[in-house]
Amino acid sequence: MSLAPHEPTRPWRGIMVATTLPLRADLSVDYDAYAEHVRWLIDSGCDGVVPNGSLGEYQTLTPEERARVVTTAVEAAGDGSRVMPGVAAYGSAESRRWTEQAAEAGAGSVLLLPPNAYRADHDTVRAHYAEVAKAGLPVVAYNNPYDTKVDLVPELLAKLHGEGSIVAVKEFSGDVRRAYEIAELAPGLDLLIGADDVLLELALAGAVGWIAGYPNALPQASVKLYRAAVSGDLETALPLYKSLHSLLRWDSKTEFVQAIKLSMDIAGRPGGPTRAPRGPLSPEIEAAVRAATEKAIAEGLV
Repeated sequence: MSLAPHEPTRPWRGIMVATTLPLRADLSVDYDAYAEHVRWLIDSGCDGVVPNGSLGEYQTLTPEERARVVTTAVEAAGDGSRVMPGVAAYGSAESRRWTEQAAEAGAGSVLLLPPNAYRADHDTVRAHYAEVAKAGLPVVAYNNPYDTKVDLVPELLAKLHGEGSIVAVKEFSGDVRRAYEIAELAPGLDLLIGADDVLLELALAGAVGWIAGYPNALPQASVKLYRAAVSGDLETALPLYKSLHSLLRWDSKTEFVQAIKLSMDIAGRPGGPTRAPRGPLSPEIEAAVRAATEKAIAEGLV
């Protein structure tokens, strides 16, 4: 079923853009450019933003920078419910502190990875999410078994939801079959598209949101694609999805931050450099991203 844009009572739904973070030439954060980018995304039809995710290079930020990114996003959005900060950290106590900071700033929800300092078992994962949920903000689980080595399988998600620890899951496993099992085991748990290159498959499987990467560069085409997909308008969605897929698949690759920032540069947005350890793209990858981006822009998919 198609959803109305931005639901204040369930603000994790809709298109929540995992925002990139503009950096100056000296790699300091350009907060003014970031605020403008947040406003532009919402004005372009996106429902909200996810600061301090992997695309926002949160791992490289100081605590002061990380906190200011959240307050900047809330102020720029004009409605804190539109902001879902990433609160991942090595310790559960630190993730809870970042969730409390997000609540104090006025954010509407948070995005939380499982413990990622080691390969945690299910009981540890449940304790982790329960601790962060005590901060009082709705928690969206982020299933990224590739980077965390912890897989939030459907049975575990059902337990987390049943215990009141999570309201939704950002599904990044790439296994679209899981959507149906999640719906069977936890029918009240919201499924959010977690990787751009499985958008259509998960939308048709019942996803009610998209934590998105490529709208940073091409928001209007991305909004059109998502709205058509969740409403079942395949006549619109399928050709658009095919046209964009050579770009969308970069969201699932190791170089996703640099690739999306390069596409932003080409599209006239503040992409810019990344902080170490992320380095420049190889010439081959840069050429591929550049060609796909220029093709999309030439076809009017902005």
